[in-house]
Amino acid sequence: MDDYEKRVIAYQLAMSLARSMLTQGIISEEEYRKIDTIMTEKHGLFSGTIFR
Repeated sequence: MDDYEKRVIAYQLAMSLARSMLTQGIISEEEYRKIDTIMTEKHGLFSGTIFR
């Protein structure tokens, strides 16, 4: 597994947890979007590149 794959998996794990929090009403849609932006930047990914 290369570095890119590890970063994508870490991003997906973080967003899975955020989605769970969203569906439980713990966070709002706006907070979810902020988390997505932060996690995308943290893991060095760009919108559209995580699904290559």
